[in-house]
Order: sequence, then C-alpha cells, then structure tokens
Amino acid sequence: MTIALKIINTALILFALYMGIKQGWAMFTGKPEMTEMFSKWAIGKTGLMALGFFTMLGAVLVLFPKTFVWGNFITAAGILVIIAFHLKDKDLKGVAIELPFFLLSLLIIYLQHPLANE
Repeated sequence: MTIALKIINTALILFALYMGIKQGWAMFTGKPEMTEMFSKWAIGKTGLMALGFFTMLGAVLVLFPKTFVWGNFITAAGILVIIAFHLKDKDLKGVAIELPFFLLSLLIIYLQHPLANE
C-alpha cells in the first residue's frame, strides 16, 4: 500500500475511533437523545448500555492490526442493527444518516490496517 493510502486510511480509522467512542459513550451513559431514539424500538437502559459498550469496544479494536477486522465487524454490525430499526420504521432519513458510517467500516476493511505486515 502506498504511503498516501496509508495516511488516508489512518485518518479514516481515527475518525471512526472518534465517532465510535463518542456515540458509544452517549449510549453507555444514557444521553437523552440516545435513550429517546432507542426506546421507540423497545431497547431499555441495559440494552442501550450494552450497545454502547460494544460500540466503544469495536472502535478500540480497530486500532490494533490483530483485532482490526473484528473491530470493524462489531462496528458495522451495530450500525447495521440501527439501519434495520430505521428501515422497520420506514425512516429513510435515519438510514441515510447511518449508511455513510456503515460504508466507512467496509472501506476501512478494504484498505486494510496501515501498520499490518503486507
């Protein structure tokens, strides 16, 4: 992989890390906007905390080459669950908001971890 692609992928990974920690923490601590969104899908406080924990775990696992794919898998799975709930509600705006983050996980996997041995 060229240096330019490694730099771009590193930036994408850091952005995914930031968003994963930010959104995961909001879920884990039960921020009102998260509680409101997930309560309409009958996900209570404990479920929201679990989703928040796994969101943050996935974000951190992406940092390490050995757990890179698993971290992206956890992140993409969590986003896919949210997309499915939005589709169930016929909320295409919600899907449109989540879709770029889902595609980001797939792009990061495609580009591979910048520090992995080739």
